Amino acid sequence: MFLASAIKVLNEYERGVVFRLGRVIAAKGPGLIILIPIIDRMTKVSLRLIAMDVPSQDVITRDNVSVKVNAVIYFRVMDPVKAVIEVENYLYATSQLAQTTLRSVCGQAELDELLSDREKINTELQEILDKHTDPWG
Repeated sequence: MFLASAIKVLNEYERGVVFRLGRVIAAKGPGLIILIPIIDRMTKVSLRLIAMDVPSQDVITRDNVSVKVNAVIYFRVMDPVKAVIEVENYLYATSQLAQTTLRSVCGQAELDELLSDREKINTELQEILDKHTDPWG
């Protein structure tokens, strides 16, 4: 039992952030990872592309029209250590940031812009999300 808790196997698309007595040692993987029981802890992080649905948001545009907007964001973790250290829950934080950014960007546009300039809106959303999530890895 004690030995089984010391051996972990990570898939090709996973990395394990290893903590030794609360301090980050390194991101390990893929493959066989050997941990020191009781002293080492490991948090798994998936490096695959994540598709996250942003729930529908009721937004009032600049020309005072109420619209319901939704979105899907695609992202992946580039640095597993930052994803674990810099933010408590990167999935939840990204979801919340996407919701508030979507409301903000759509609230600054008029209805005609939302309908006709979707590429411009998408680019603006992507730039804002990239700027805020880059420090999270």
